[in-house]
Amino acid sequence: MKRLLSVYAPSNRAPLLIGSILLIAAIAVVDWLTKPYISLGFLYLFPIMIMGGFLTRAQTVGVALICAVLQEAFSNLPPNEAVFRLVISSAGFVGTGFFVSELIRNRRIVLQHVEDLEEQARLRRDVEEQLRVLVESSPASIVTIDLEGRILLANEAAHQLLAPDGAPLEGQPITSYLPALHTAVQTRQRVFRTTLQCKGQRSNGEVFLAGLWFSTYTTMSGPRLAAIVVDLSDDLRSREDLSLDHLLTNSRILMSGVAHEVRNICSAVLVVHENLSRVPTMARNEDFQALGTLIQGLERMATLELRPPLVRPAATVALTSVLDELRVLIETDYRESGIEIRWDISDSLPPAFADRYGLLQVFLNLARNSQRAMATSTRKRLTIRGSAEEGSIVIRFQDTGIGIAAAEELFRPFNSSADSSGLGLYVSRAVLRVFGGDLIYEPRTPGCCFAVVLPSAEERAEAASV
Repeated sequence: MKRLLSVYAPSNRAPLLIGSILLIAAIAVVDWLTKPYISLGFLYLFPIMIMGGFLTRAQTVGVALICAVLQEAFSNLPPNEAVFRLVISSAGFVGTGFFVSELIRNRRIVLQHVEDLEEQARLRRDVEEQLRVLVESSPASIVTIDLEGRILLANEAAHQLLAPDGAPLEGQPITSYLPALHTAVQTRQRVFRTTLQCKGQRSNGEVFLAGLWFSTYTTMSGPRLAAIVVDLSDDLRSREDLSLDHLLTNSRILMSGVAHEVRNICSAVLVVHENLSRVPTMARNEDFQALGTLIQGLERMATLELRPPLVRPAATVALTSVLDELRVLIETDYRESGIEIRWDISDSLPPAFADRYGLLQVFLNLARNSQRAMATSTRKRLTIRGSAEEGSIVIRFQDTGIGIAAAEELFRPFNSSADSSGLGLYVSRAVLRVFGGDLIYEPRTPGCCFAVVLPSAEERAEAASV
């Protein structure tokens, strides 16, 4: 096919057309010389077949008519049938030219289609090679699974995660490693994309927490599932250890608050007991003396100094990063509550000296308090503003809520005027003071404003170097 089309290449157009014209002239001369003996008009088919691959339809018709006229002019057939023969010859020559023209055009279309398919196949091979390299070099474990729940493909990271002992994964049932994926691949939904956390098990029997991002897709052989698997065990351990540390810290802070309140009550009761002990009849009463002993013991217990809270050491913290995390945590709830949040945080805000996790918990507590305070407000807006002020960094949470009725009791533990337990602000200020920060209430109308004051990391570094 290509060899045939190579004859009709555009570069051969001029030589072949000139050759065809000369061939027509030669056939006409020979036909004229042999007129009394034989008609050679059928030979005009050859130049028409050559020219049909280059000429347009109108040009082909013109050449065919010329050849038909020449054939009739140099034939010795009866003249009374000349018109009929001319029509038949013209139709034959025109049909031959059109046939060759369509044949060449169709061949060119087929060859162009074949070339396009070959180019697409080449591009597909290149893309598949790039994807293969990407999958194999990915630090995340990637597996594909068929409808039967067997692993079709697994990259190197997947082998290291699921089969650290070197056992092959291809062809193995996924239920041995990630049972949740076997259920997902058998769903009849056309497209199924989601994430989940589930139990995973390695080939050596070790269990781990698996984070999965997967989707189903359809092939000629049936549904398939592709999944990205990561080991979240270290993250889980770190998160739980961190939560336990802060739980112990907050418990110590709360116990200190309780001990403070109990100590105040015991001091007052002890004064009353001493006053009653001056009454002669009471001083000799054994039950009254035992009550005094109990009161003194309770006071000694309340005055025992608790050991310093076990907190994570403070370090340099990028406040913009912490506030970005806060934004992710609260914006959805605020939007559903119809509350507007304005973020006035400069990208050039200097780093602070603080405990990142504790700081985020303080920010989250203040944001939740503002959300509750604005539940019944007509205008609902929280403005979070950050600025550097005299060696410190101040993050203000200002809302348009109902305000504070008793500001003097804000930071007291078990505040009876609080909406919940009355411990949030007390614990938040205690957490901030552990690493040199503070929580301050700033009166505003309407609403209220709390300022989180944090030591600047630069100022703390300079102070430590002196």
